[in-house]
Amino acid sequence: MTKPTPDPRHTLTLRDVSEASGVSEMTVSRVLRNRGDVSAPTREKVLEAARALGYVPNKIAGALASQRVNLVGVVIPSLSNMVFPEVMTGISETLVGTGLQPVVGVTNYLPDREESVIYEMLSWRPSGMIIAGLEHSTAARAMLARAGIPIVEIMDIDGDPINHAVGISHRRAGRQMAEAIIAAGYRRIAFLGTQMPNDFRAKKRLEGFEEALAKAGLSLVDREFYSGGSALLKGREMTAAVLNRTPDVDFLYYSNDMIGAGGLLYCLAQGLDVPGHIGLAGFNGVELLDGLPRKLATMDACRLEIGRKAASIIAEAPAEAQVEELFPTLQAGDTIRG
Repeated sequence: MTKPTPDPRHTLTLRDVSEASGVSEMTVSRVLRNRGDVSAPTREKVLEAARALGYVPNKIAGALASQRVNLVGVVIPSLSNMVFPEVMTGISETLVGTGLQPVVGVTNYLPDREESVIYEMLSWRPSGMIIAGLEHSTAARAMLARAGIPIVEIMDIDGDPINHAVGISHRRAGRQMAEAIIAAGYRRIAFLGTQMPNDFRAKKRLEGFEEALAKAGLSLVDREFYSGGSALLKGREMTAAVLNRTPDVDFLYYSNDMIGAGGLLYCLAQGLDVPGHIGLAGFNGVELLDGLPRKLATMDACRLEIGRKAASIIAEAPAEAQVEELFPTLQAGDTIRG
């Protein structure tokens, strides 16, 4: 007989896992602490029940077991990506004086790694969680939904938030960039992206971008994907690959500014007329790249403000779920025809 699902307002206990798995609380405790001699089928039954419920063990011992600690878990995909340090700055600045302290976990854009980081962070019973993105594994969503603390998903609002969300519409950002490129007279357009397919926000910008192209009777003439991280050298390599394959392309739209900057340096080294012969644009509005020979067209992703608003929600812990959309501005720079 199927066991009833516990009330989501109720903090899960060993008893809930025991009832769901049909195994004693003592055995459940042994399995979850990886102690004692438990058969493989029983262990799997307990672990499957715990995952399905979203149960996370409480690592706070003794008198603290029923309390929360003053930590805020922040789960981001990368520290090497220049986007997220600015988000962290906004979070840290806002939490000063609240008694709350952010702690960071990095997922490397891997869903399994994100699930593991969320599990470990929730086991310390933090006062809140801030997580980049809206896409998570089923188990990760269950854990977050049952955590009983403020959960803020950041950077994106195109989806179904678990609790609170603060971010931009990446589909709208992609459409806006495409409309600007088309208005400038470019017609043979290519897309170049890293961390594909796990960068869900870049995928959404590409979807919006292609929607706007289709509305104008256009489509991408080429695309170049790379599953690894972003770097100037990778941007140069990807740009070379596209231009060698499709030499008559007249615009290159990059998933982020870092590879866009590498592409710009490659085009200038080849003596190409930017933006007359070929235009380029990235995404994120990274100030570190302001020293380039030409200012790359981009969009500000509101990173600092996203961090501040997410931290404010955690500190205030509102009863009603909040979704706050921010609106990035397109910066034409020197790489789109005026």
